[in-house]
Amino acid sequence: MATVQGQAGDILYAGEGLHSDVAVSRLPNGRLAYHNAGKIQASSEPQDMRLQRILGHLTTLVPSRARSVLVIGCGAGVTAGAVSVDPRVERVTIAEIEPLVPRVVSKYFGTENHHVIDNPRVRVEVDDARHVLLTSKEKFDAITSDPLDPWVKGAATLYTTEFFEAAKAHLAPGGVVTLFVQLYETTPEAVKSQLATFFDVFPHGIIAGNTFRGVGYDVVLLGQAGPTRIDVDALDARLSDPAYAAVGESLRDVGVRSAVDLLASYAGRAADLRPWLRDGALNHDGDLRLQFLAGLGLNANEGDRVYAEILEYRRFPEDVFVGSERLLGPLRSRIGR
Repeated sequence: MATVQGQAGDILYAGEGLHSDVAVSRLPNGRLAYHNAGKIQASSEPQDMRLQRILGHLTTLVPSRARSVLVIGCGAGVTAGAVSVDPRVERVTIAEIEPLVPRVVSKYFGTENHHVIDNPRVRVEVDDARHVLLTSKEKFDAITSDPLDPWVKGAATLYTTEFFEAAKAHLAPGGVVTLFVQLYETTPEAVKSQLATFFDVFPHGIIAGNTFRGVGYDVVLLGQAGPTRIDVDALDARLSDPAYAAVGESLRDVGVRSAVDLLASYAGRAADLRPWLRDGALNHDGDLRLQFLAGLGLNANEGDRVYAEILEYRRFPEDVFVGSERLLGPLRSRIGR
């Protein structure tokens, strides 16, 4: 038995890997949890499924094209699975340092991750994500990153200015980089560091929020080499296309029923958040300050306060969302609330 977040669960699998010990448990409510570094890193709980699906689908729906995608961190495979069902995607590269994760752990989440590891368009690189990126000659249409908690040894290197610069350099024209940032079990200083560092490289970046029972839980950052423009009508038409049936079903599973629903998760952008991020410490390869800031928030419960502070700066970005008033009107109203 395992006790996780106050719940007792049955251990379905436990393995000692090359780089980390991993486990899969089934919680009393029947949902699955993936453990690494001594805690849950992914699960089939509603709040986690919503984040993982939104992260994956924004990664492929926003860029002008999405033929080749790099997924950093396999985990339960849900984000990679969301990426893989987009009909425009021709190949997905998953960079995962621990072999047991794609080989064993992801199999337990096959229903949730669309059996992504068995998809012929998917290739798994068992390697450090930085090494995969820095040695690749490929330009990716999208790169999405969902690492372990930044206090875990080595994880903070995936949140540095230098790493984000490398990711930007490997983007094809019109490409996007997306990043998961947790608001739970962390501190305002750590969140500010992650956002300030990402926006230092992607000054036109935007935030999508994921709430649980009305409380701020985590966010997705999205950045491009230039300003982001999202055609709401085009995205709506794509989700209505029968070719995108799997994408639509994947989003509906987590309560997102339309393009407006998806984009209403908009929580702010770099330009508007400059005052709040003024004291955010940039995370560099040479200091990895985020690793220490994040460690101070291991048992903190300040996510909703941090998210509320972010929302104080939210304004409807007329230059980000474009399209007909038929869709912009409801979207403007949702974001305005």
